[in-house]
Order: sequence, then C-alpha cells, then structure tokens
Amino acid sequence: MGQHPEGDGPAGARHVPVLLPRVLELLEPALSGRPAVMVDATLGLGGHSAALLAAHPQLTLVGLDRDPQALELAGRRLVAYAGRTHLVHAVYDRIADVLAELGLPGADGVLFDLGVSSLQLDADERGFSYSRDSDLDMRMDPTTGPTAADVVNTYPVPQLARILREYGEERFAGRIAAAIGRTRDHRPFTRSAELVELLYATVPAASRRTGGHPAKRTFQALRIEVNAELDAVRDAVPAAVDSLTLGGRIVVLSYHSLEDRLVKRELAARSVSTSPQDLPVELPGHGPELRLLVRGSQPASEDEIADNPRAASVRLRAAERIREAA
Repeated sequence: MGQHPEGDGPAGARHVPVLLPRVLELLEPALSGRPAVMVDATLGLGGHSAALLAAHPQLTLVGLDRDPQALELAGRRLVAYAGRTHLVHAVYDRIADVLAELGLPGADGVLFDLGVSSLQLDADERGFSYSRDSDLDMRMDPTTGPTAADVVNTYPVPQLARILREYGEERFAGRIAAAIGRTRDHRPFTRSAELVELLYATVPAASRRTGGHPAKRTFQALRIEVNAELDAVRDAVPAAVDSLTLGGRIVVLSYHSLEDRLVKRELAARSVSTSPQDLPVELPGHGPELRLLVRGSQPASEDEIADNPRAASVRLRAAERIREAA
C-alpha cells in the first residue's frame, strides 16, 4: 500500500495516502449524502479511511487488514469515528464473508491499495526492505504462514526460479535460484543482508547499472509468494464487484504490472456485453455490469511522486456498478 510516514503523528499514523484527492473524487458520488457502506480492503495506517469518514458523516466504514499491527495503529487514528467503523483482521479476498458476518447486504464503495504498506516496509524487523538487514520474514500477517526464509531455504531450485521469473520478472531467475541452492546447502539463509550479498554477486554488474538495485525484483517475488498476493487479488476483485450495490464504485491502486493486469482483466470483462455479437438487440441480463471510470489506468502526477516517491509506480483503475449480476 503506497503510503509513507509523515512526522510524529499519533501512533505513527500520519502519512500520505497515494492519489488521495482522486480516490475521494471517484468515490464521492457513491457515498455522498446518505447512509453508505465503504470497504477499505487494505486499511494500512488508515489514511484513505480517515479522509473518507471525514468527508461523509453518514458513512459506515469496514476496514480489512491482514496485519494486526496495522489494525491497531489504524484503530488509534480512527478513534474519533469508532462508532462508524468495523476493523477486521482478514485478507481482502474475504470481503463477502466479512460483509455477511457484519450483517451488511453490500458495499457502496470498495477501495484496494495493493502491495506492501509503509508500516511493513519501514519496520526493520519485518524483512521487506533490501536496504536494511533484518530477519528474512516478509509476512504481512506475522502470526501465520511460511516466511521468506522458509521459501528460500526449502523450495526446489526450479520452483524458486519460476517464482523469481513470474513474480519478479527477473531476467536472471535461473542463475539466482541456482546460486541460492548452492549456498543454502551449507548455510541456510536467515537474514536479508545474506540474500542481498548473494544477489550482488550473482546479477551481472552491467545489469545493476541499468536495472536498479539487484535485489528489487527478487524481494518483490518472494513477498508475493509468501503472502499469496496474486491469488488474493485474483479472488478479491471479483468478490468486491459482486458486493457492490447498484451505483456502487470500486477503486484499485496497483503497484506492479502483475496485479494491475489481474485488475484490468476483471474490470474489463465486466464492462462489456455478453450477448452474442451478431444479435441486433441486447439480451436481458447480458448487458455490462460495470462502467469504467478511468480510461486505461491513471498514474500519479509528477508533483505527487516528488512528494511521495512510493507513488511512482501506482496505477489507478475504477468502475461503477450499473447492473446486477444475472
């Protein structure tokens, strides 16, 4: 989630949410002037949620996050709105279950701010950053599941190479996986600096000069694997669209091409008619479910990137529910 800390606000929760004015603008028609339900599927430090609750006094907000620390900090940030918030420890692919458990029939707005949050990236002990040495962990929910060290030390070399190639789009995936295999045989990886050192030694110097930090793509791939991020996005976006009321809106912020591609595919498929093309009239129940609100995907402006470097890779997509599913 593309946020960064700003100053010493309560619970460290002051930060700059990515594309905040645009997110508010897109969601406003679905939330304004009435009792509405908003799902912030990636609560993080609560920046987007705080702005939405302030803008819409009748809004009920459901905030999901798999990270217990994020829920605690966001809860402190949103304490003034406690009567209108439900903060839930859950991965975002459980949107439908959470709404049902809360007795809410649907959502008027859904927001996804995908990827790693500032809280996770800036916490040295979480192991997400290749620029600081820490335990090789990378779990967004540190209470469950395998760590990045488990992946690096136990996955077969061909499987490691596939993950680096598919999730990190790493050109040297095979070479890196083989080097990991040779090294772990006599010294398992436990710290991020150990992996970074191997990557510096394995990725050719010429590529380092033009392709950025040699650990960037490998760390991204491991994070996606550890947290099953693409599987969650693949399930969550359809579930979110299904949960939308008529006139409800979904906004998704993605930070790399793999997740953006999944979002694009789902929203595009629901924004066209499913009637046979040679029919002269639209079949009942076959018209588009969604109306796309953004042409293609929207990046951050140069000014926003200057203010918040983590916005550099963001791509925003948004749609409005215009028909119930058949």
